[in-house]
Amino acid sequence: MPTPAGPPAAPEDPTRALELALEEARGRAVRALEPVMPLLVDLGRVFERAGFELSLVGGPVRDAFLGRRSADLDFTTDARPDDTVRLLRAWGDAHWEVGRDFGTIGARKGDVVVEVTTYRSESYDPASRKPEVSYGDDLVGDLSRRDFTVNAMALRLPSLDFADPHDGLTDLAAGLLRTPGTAERSFSDDPLRMMRAARFAAQLRVRVAPEVVAAMAAMADRIAIVSAERVRTELEKLLVAADPVAGLRLLVETGLAEHVLPELPALQLEIDEHHRHKDVYEHSLTVLQQAIDLEDAPGAQGPEAVPGPDLLLRLAALLHDVGKPRTRRFEEGGGVSFHHHEVVGAKMVAKRLKALRFDGDTVKAVARLTELHLRFHGYGDGEWTDSAVRRYVTDAGPLLGRLHKLTRSDCTTRNARKAKRLSAAYDDLEARIARLREQEELDSIRPDLDGTQIMALLGIGPSRTVGRAYQHLLGLRMERGPLGPQEAERELRAWWAQQPESRPAEPAEPAEPAGS
Repeated sequence: MPTPAGPPAAPEDPTRALELALEEARGRAVRALEPVMPLLVDLGRVFERAGFELSLVGGPVRDAFLGRRSADLDFTTDARPDDTVRLLRAWGDAHWEVGRDFGTIGARKGDVVVEVTTYRSESYDPASRKPEVSYGDDLVGDLSRRDFTVNAMALRLPSLDFADPHDGLTDLAAGLLRTPGTAERSFSDDPLRMMRAARFAAQLRVRVAPEVVAAMAAMADRIAIVSAERVRTELEKLLVAADPVAGLRLLVETGLAEHVLPELPALQLEIDEHHRHKDVYEHSLTVLQQAIDLEDAPGAQGPEAVPGPDLLLRLAALLHDVGKPRTRRFEEGGGVSFHHHEVVGAKMVAKRLKALRFDGDTVKAVARLTELHLRFHGYGDGEWTDSAVRRYVTDAGPLLGRLHKLTRSDCTTRNARKAKRLSAAYDDLEARIARLREQEELDSIRPDLDGTQIMALLGIGPSRTVGRAYQHLLGLRMERGPLGPQEAERELRAWWAQQPESRPAEPAEPAEPAGS
């Protein structure tokens, strides 16, 4: 028989709860580091025999306590770069010096990549985008200059002594993000750390300490001295994290977003015409979260699979309505309209992503998704022709899977009947796409005749006329589906007969004799 339940347990002592959390974290760290422990000890002995200190530090230590294994291993040492190069060259299978100016030397041994950095201090001159680097000789001093306490922990090698002068493990167990010294000093040393605070809120799901938030708000304009490339990297990491909404809220609340992504806070004052219970800012964050929930499992395959985390989908979900502030119009009767906000928004998205130094493919893809995100709303009750469905697929191209998820996530109405109707309509559209895909090569729609065939049939060489003929046949393919070579040839010849190039030039009249 089951044992009867006892009286309700007394509330757990917070101190004891923290002790248990610390104990669990230590156990996770041992298990996470076990596979690489022989390598850690071996490398530590190499530096020790040469008279230098070496410690595993930063993210790999933090991740170990979270039960995660880091792909790269970061170390810190009192050895100067010349000595580090000499030791790693002898120890590893390969080494590189790309980060030498910052005191960092990389190496690979087998499948393991390591980076060893001399104890250092980074700081920015108020007018410079590049950090100034000076070297130190003490591990505790090096840790005190790191961004956050959860990254200011180290494992001394080869002794395996744990160094945690700022109680980073306690903060990690408590889910709190603090700086080793004052937040103002930390952010003055490197303003990008303010972006990292938001990123860690998204990645680690930690609470950012009030004094850190206050410093971010007070110093937000300092982010302007950091290069766009570094800001973009942090924004990318934030967006593909477990909880990007938390990080984005922090950027907006502290004013950082005004400097790095001003289109986002600009949405706060706008009323969404479909969801008047919330502004467009809240709507956009909801769409982002719903898009994340719709992402497919990592490694998912298929013509429309979108394995998560997917940066393109998340960027499009966040930015799809940025054109609304510029297109808002107040209508008679109290209504609000945002006509063509998808077109305006696509241009704004492209401009912002270019400013953040995103690559061209990302810029084009996110702008295109923004431009197309309202296209489905013309579908109505399944009244599109097959031609319209073909154009929808062709216009989306390889972005079709993301467009499906973006469109579905854009429904944030609290009206259950309306939400159900929209979902059913999109189910129907996807079913029609699937049927057409079975019947036709829908993913690569092209005319029934290619450029070479067009030139041979019309007896012409490469020219703009060939392109016009190709587009004419492509339009017919969209409207009527596959024509077949014979029907396509008839249509091509009929089109050609109407073109001025097909008619022979009229002979010029002979010139009149001089003096006549």
